[in-house]
Amino acid sequence: MRRRERSDQSPEYRVHLAWDVPTRLFHWINLLAVLGLVATGLAVLNDEALGLSTGGKILLKTVHVSFGYVMAVNLAWRFVWAFIGNRYARWKALLPGGPGYLASLRAYADSFLSGEPQQFVGHNPLARIGISLLFLLVSVQLVTGLVIAGTDLYWPPFGHWFAQWVAAPGVDPAVVQPGVSDGIDEAAYAAMRAFRAPIVEVHDFTFWILVILVVLHVAAVVITELHEGGSITSAMFTGRKILSRRPEDAS
Repeated sequence: MRRRERSDQSPEYRVHLAWDVPTRLFHWINLLAVLGLVATGLAVLNDEALGLSTGGKILLKTVHVSFGYVMAVNLAWRFVWAFIGNRYARWKALLPGGPGYLASLRAYADSFLSGEPQQFVGHNPLARIGISLLFLLVSVQLVTGLVIAGTDLYWPPFGHWFAQWVAAPGVDPAVVQPGVSDGIDEAAYAAMRAFRAPIVEVHDFTFWILVILVVLHVAAVVITELHEGGSITSAMFTGRKILSRRPEDAS
Protein backbone atom coordinates (compact mmCIF):
# COMPACT_ATOMS: atom_id res chain seq x y z
CA MET A 1 0.00 0.00 0.00
CA ARG A 2 2.81 2.41 0.87
CA ARG A 3 4.57 1.58 -2.37
CA ARG A 4 1.41 2.46 -4.33
CA GLU A 5 1.07 5.78 -2.48
CA ARG A 6 4.66 6.75 -3.27
CA SER A 7 4.14 5.76 -6.90
CA ASP A 8 0.96 7.87 -7.15
CA GLN A 9 2.71 10.90 -5.70
CA SER A 10 5.85 10.65 -7.80
CA PRO A 11 6.12 13.10 -10.69
CA GLU A 12 5.24 11.85 -14.16
CA TYR A 13 7.84 13.33 -16.48
CA ARG A 14 6.71 13.97 -20.02
CA VAL A 15 8.44 15.47 -23.03
CA HIS A 16 6.75 18.49 -24.64
CA LEU A 17 7.67 20.12 -27.93
CA ALA A 18 8.27 23.78 -27.14
CA TRP A 19 10.61 25.78 -29.40
CA ASP A 20 10.66 25.19 -33.14
CA VAL A 21 13.88 25.44 -35.15
CA PRO A 22 13.47 29.08 -36.35
CA THR A 23 12.80 30.23 -32.77
CA ARG A 24 15.92 28.48 -31.52
CA LEU A 25 18.04 29.87 -34.34
CA PHE A 26 16.77 33.37 -33.58
CA HIS A 27 17.72 32.99 -29.93
CA TRP A 28 21.32 31.91 -30.56
CA ILE A 29 21.95 34.34 -33.42
CA ASN A 30 20.55 37.10 -31.23
CA LEU A 31 22.82 36.06 -28.37
CA LEU A 32 25.93 36.23 -30.58
CA ALA A 33 24.85 39.60 -32.01
CA VAL A 34 24.23 41.01 -28.52
CA LEU A 35 27.63 39.84 -27.29
CA GLY A 36 29.30 41.39 -30.32
CA LEU A 37 27.39 44.65 -29.92
CA VAL A 38 28.14 44.89 -26.20
CA ALA A 39 31.86 44.22 -26.69
CA THR A 40 32.30 46.65 -29.57
CA GLY A 41 29.95 49.19 -27.98
CA LEU A 42 31.99 49.30 -24.79
CA ALA A 43 35.16 49.72 -26.87
CA VAL A 44 33.60 52.63 -28.79
CA LEU A 45 32.53 54.30 -25.55
CA ASN A 46 36.09 53.97 -24.23
CA ASP A 47 37.94 54.82 -27.45
CA GLU A 48 40.07 57.53 -25.81
CA ALA A 49 41.14 55.28 -22.95
CA LEU A 50 42.04 52.61 -25.51
CA GLY A 51 44.03 55.12 -27.53
CA LEU A 52 42.21 54.39 -30.79
CA SER A 53 43.11 56.41 -33.87
CA THR A 54 40.41 57.89 -36.08
CA GLY A 55 40.81 54.98 -38.48
CA GLY A 56 40.67 52.46 -35.65
CA LYS A 57 37.51 54.00 -34.27
CA ILE A 58 35.85 53.95 -37.69
CA LEU A 59 36.81 50.28 -38.11
CA LEU A 60 35.39 49.48 -34.67
CA LYS A 61 32.15 51.30 -35.50
CA THR A 62 32.00 49.39 -38.77
CA VAL A 63 32.18 46.08 -36.91
CA HIS A 64 29.64 47.33 -34.35
CA VAL A 65 27.16 48.39 -37.03
CA SER A 66 27.66 45.08 -38.86
CA PHE A 67 26.55 43.23 -35.73
CA GLY A 68 23.60 45.64 -35.63
CA TYR A 69 22.56 44.68 -39.15
CA VAL A 70 22.67 41.00 -38.20
CA MET A 71 20.44 41.72 -35.23
CA ALA A 72 18.06 43.83 -37.34
CA VAL A 73 17.54 41.08 -39.92
CA ASN A 74 17.24 38.45 -37.20
CA LEU A 75 14.69 40.49 -35.24
CA ALA A 76 12.65 41.30 -38.35
CA TRP A 77 12.48 37.59 -39.14
CA ARG A 78 11.41 36.82 -35.55
CA PHE A 79 8.60 39.35 -35.78
CA VAL A 80 7.37 37.62 -38.94
CA TRP A 81 7.71 34.19 -37.36
CA ALA A 82 5.56 35.36 -34.46
CA PHE A 83 2.64 35.28 -36.93
CA ILE A 84 3.36 31.90 -38.55
CA GLY A 85 5.43 29.88 -36.07
CA ASN A 86 4.17 27.22 -33.69
CA ARG A 87 1.80 28.20 -30.90
CA TYR A 88 4.60 28.93 -28.43
CA ALA A 89 6.43 31.22 -30.87
CA ARG A 90 3.42 33.41 -31.67
CA TRP A 91 2.58 36.85 -30.35
CA LYS A 92 -0.26 35.51 -28.23
CA ALA A 93 2.22 33.39 -26.27
CA LEU A 94 4.89 36.12 -26.14
CA LEU A 95 3.18 39.36 -25.19
CA PRO A 96 1.57 40.01 -21.80
CA GLY A 97 -2.12 40.73 -21.86
CA GLY A 98 -5.22 39.15 -23.24
CA PRO A 99 -8.22 37.58 -21.48
CA GLY A 100 -7.29 36.18 -18.10
CA TYR A 101 -3.67 37.30 -18.22
CA LEU A 102 -3.66 39.14 -14.87
CA ALA A 103 -5.32 36.18 -13.17
CA SER A 104 -2.73 33.81 -14.65
CA LEU A 105 0.07 36.15 -13.54
CA ARG A 106 -1.24 36.16 -9.97
CA ALA A 107 -1.71 32.39 -10.01
CA TYR A 108 1.83 31.88 -11.25
CA ALA A 109 3.28 34.23 -8.61
CA ASP A 110 1.31 32.48 -5.85
CA SER A 111 2.42 29.04 -7.03
CA PHE A 112 6.06 30.17 -7.29
CA LEU A 113 6.03 31.52 -3.74
CA SER A 114 4.30 28.38 -2.47
CA GLY A 115 7.26 26.24 -3.56
CA GLU A 116 5.26 24.34 -6.17
CA PRO A 117 5.38 26.62 -9.21
CA GLN A 118 3.20 26.06 -12.22
CA GLN A 119 4.93 24.72 -15.29
CA PHE A 120 4.64 26.01 -18.85
CA VAL A 121 5.72 24.65 -22.20
CA GLY A 122 6.14 28.20 -23.52
CA HIS A 123 6.90 31.34 -21.55
CA ASN A 124 5.28 31.71 -18.13
CA PRO A 125 3.23 34.90 -17.50
CA LEU A 126 6.12 36.70 -15.79
CA ALA A 127 8.61 35.76 -18.50
CA ARG A 128 6.28 37.25 -21.12
CA ILE A 129 6.80 40.66 -19.51
CA GLY A 130 10.58 40.24 -19.61
CA ILE A 131 10.59 39.06 -23.23
CA SER A 132 8.43 42.00 -24.29
CA LEU A 133 10.78 44.46 -22.57
CA LEU A 134 13.75 42.86 -24.33
CA PHE A 135 12.01 43.16 -27.71
CA LEU A 136 11.13 46.79 -27.00
CA LEU A 137 14.64 47.80 -25.91
CA VAL A 138 16.30 45.96 -28.79
CA SER A 139 13.93 47.71 -31.22
CA VAL A 140 14.85 51.11 -29.75
CA GLN A 141 18.53 50.24 -30.06
CA LEU A 142 18.13 49.20 -33.68
CA VAL A 143 16.25 52.34 -34.75
CA THR A 144 18.61 54.72 -32.97
CA GLY A 145 21.62 52.68 -34.06
CA LEU A 146 20.63 52.87 -37.73
CA VAL A 147 20.33 56.65 -37.44
CA ILE A 148 23.74 56.90 -35.77
CA ALA A 149 25.26 54.59 -38.40
CA GLY A 150 23.96 57.01 -41.01
CA THR A 151 25.59 59.98 -39.29
CA ASP A 152 28.93 58.25 -38.55
CA LEU A 153 29.47 55.92 -41.51
CA TYR A 154 26.85 57.18 -43.99
CA TRP A 155 25.49 53.64 -44.20
CA PRO A 156 21.89 52.78 -45.21
CA PRO A 157 19.07 53.25 -44.67
CA PHE A 158 19.69 56.89 -43.64
CA GLY A 159 23.31 57.41 -44.67
CA HIS A 160 22.67 58.92 -48.10
CA TRP A 161 20.32 61.49 -46.58
CA PHE A 162 22.93 62.54 -44.01
CA ALA A 163 25.65 62.65 -46.67
CA GLN A 164 23.46 65.00 -48.70
CA TRP A 165 22.99 67.15 -45.60
CA VAL A 166 26.69 67.63 -44.85
CA ALA A 167 28.14 67.66 -48.38
CA ALA A 168 29.57 71.03 -49.42
CA PRO A 169 27.87 72.79 -52.35
CA GLY A 170 28.77 71.10 -55.61
CA VAL A 171 30.13 67.97 -53.90
CA ASP A 172 28.59 64.60 -54.77
CA PRO A 173 27.24 63.09 -51.51
CA ALA A 174 28.46 59.69 -52.72
CA VAL A 175 32.08 60.76 -52.22
CA VAL A 176 31.57 61.87 -48.60
CA GLN A 177 33.60 59.55 -46.37
CA PRO A 178 33.49 59.01 -42.59
CA GLY A 179 36.29 60.72 -40.71
CA VAL A 180 37.28 62.82 -43.74
CA SER A 181 36.64 66.58 -43.70
CA ASP A 182 37.21 67.09 -47.43
CA GLY A 183 33.99 68.02 -49.20
CA ILE A 184 32.15 68.69 -45.93
CA ASP A 185 30.19 71.86 -45.19
CA GLU A 186 31.27 72.67 -41.63
CA ALA A 187 28.06 74.48 -40.66
CA ALA A 188 25.88 71.69 -42.04
CA TYR A 189 28.04 69.07 -40.32
CA ALA A 190 27.68 70.88 -36.99
CA ALA A 191 23.90 71.02 -37.46
CA MET A 192 23.82 67.31 -38.26
CA ARG A 193 25.81 66.47 -35.14
CA ALA A 194 23.44 68.58 -33.04
CA PHE A 195 20.51 66.67 -34.56
CA ARG A 196 22.02 63.31 -33.68
CA ALA A 197 23.08 64.23 -30.13
CA PRO A 198 19.80 63.32 -28.36
CA ILE A 199 19.56 60.13 -30.44
CA VAL A 200 23.02 59.12 -29.21
CA GLU A 201 21.93 59.80 -25.63
CA VAL A 202 18.89 57.54 -26.03
CA HIS A 203 21.07 54.86 -27.64
CA ASP A 204 23.65 54.98 -24.85
CA PHE A 205 21.05 55.01 -22.07
CA THR A 206 19.11 52.11 -23.61
CA PHE A 207 22.38 50.22 -24.02
CA TRP A 208 22.96 50.13 -20.27
CA ILE A 209 19.34 49.29 -19.51
CA LEU A 210 19.53 46.45 -22.04
CA VAL A 211 22.74 45.10 -20.47
CA ILE A 212 21.05 45.07 -17.06
CA LEU A 213 17.95 43.40 -18.46
CA VAL A 214 20.03 40.72 -20.22
CA VAL A 215 21.76 39.91 -16.92
CA LEU A 216 18.35 39.70 -15.20
CA HIS A 217 17.09 37.50 -18.03
CA VAL A 218 19.94 35.03 -17.54
CA ALA A 219 19.42 35.09 -13.76
CA ALA A 220 15.68 34.47 -14.21
CA VAL A 221 16.37 31.47 -16.45
CA VAL A 222 18.74 29.97 -13.89
CA ILE A 223 16.33 30.57 -10.98
CA THR A 224 13.37 29.18 -12.91
CA GLU A 225 15.38 26.15 -14.01
CA LEU A 226 16.39 25.40 -10.41
CA HIS A 227 12.97 26.14 -8.89
CA GLU A 228 10.65 24.68 -11.52
CA GLY A 229 12.74 22.27 -13.54
CA GLY A 230 11.58 21.82 -17.10
CA SER A 231 15.02 21.75 -18.75
CA ILE A 232 14.60 25.37 -19.85
CA THR A 233 18.20 25.83 -20.93
CA SER A 234 18.54 22.60 -22.88
CA ALA A 235 15.17 23.26 -24.53
CA MET A 236 16.81 26.08 -26.50
CA PHE A 237 19.08 23.43 -28.02
CA THR A 238 16.67 20.52 -28.40
CA GLY A 239 13.32 22.29 -28.66
CA ARG A 240 11.89 19.99 -25.98
CA LYS A 241 10.96 20.57 -22.36
CA ILE A 242 10.66 17.77 -19.82
CA LEU A 243 7.94 18.65 -17.32
CA SER A 244 6.83 16.78 -14.21
CA ARG A 245 3.26 18.11 -14.16
CA ARG A 246 0.62 19.03 -16.70
CA PRO A 247 1.67 22.44 -18.12
CA GLU A 248 -0.72 25.35 -17.72
CA ASP A 249 -0.47 26.21 -21.43
CA ALA A 250 -0.96 22.66 -22.72
CA SER A 251 -3.25 22.30 -25.71
